[in-house]
Amino acid sequence: MTWLTWPLVGMIIWCVCLALWIAIRWVPNRRSRRAKISLASRTPSERFSMIVSWMGLGGIPLIWIFTGWPSALDHETHPVVVLVGAAIFALSLRLFRLTHKALGVMWSHSLDLREDHKLVSTGIYEKVRHPMYTAFWMWALAQPFLLSNWLAGLSGIFGFGTLYFLRVGQEERMMEERFGQEYRDYSKRTKRIIPGIY
Repeated sequence: MTWLTWPLVGMIIWCVCLALWIAIRWVPNRRSRRAKISLASRTPSERFSMIVSWMGLGGIPLIWIFTGWPSALDHETHPVVVLVGAAIFALSLRLFRLTHKALGVMWSHSLDLREDHKLVSTGIYEKVRHPMYTAFWMWALAQPFLLSNWLAGLSGIFGFGTLYFLRVGQEERMMEERFGQEYRDYSKRTKRIIPGIY
């Protein structure tokens, strides 16, 4: 089984995790489409950041995995590195599952508020306001451990980082406009993505 190298194992784990993420999102996505949107903020900046994030977390890695381009940026890896990446991605998927479960039909892939939208502040949302972003950051951090190519590995950090920094302030303003003092109080007692830190 000399064909099964650690770089290949990393690629396989990344692909399996991507498939599991799609499976986790499948039902919440279908359910949320049935709930009417009362406010949508899909600006050019929002659309741009979604494209850049998708390319970093999915497009560029898939191009490298299936074409080998750019092979000049390939590098050696180690079993421990791949296993660390797998553990981080597994935790990311667990967090995705918990956030989707907590949000229910109020989840949206974009900056949308549903009719009768309620502020979720319990469970996974008790300590952090954006656990979904935490999960995406973990995915982005797992990627360079799993993919032994500098571009494919680091593209997730750049891609999702672009979305995060362009969107999070806008999202919080939208929530504050909708929920007022309730959201301001919630913001005071929680952190954005890392409990007790940030």
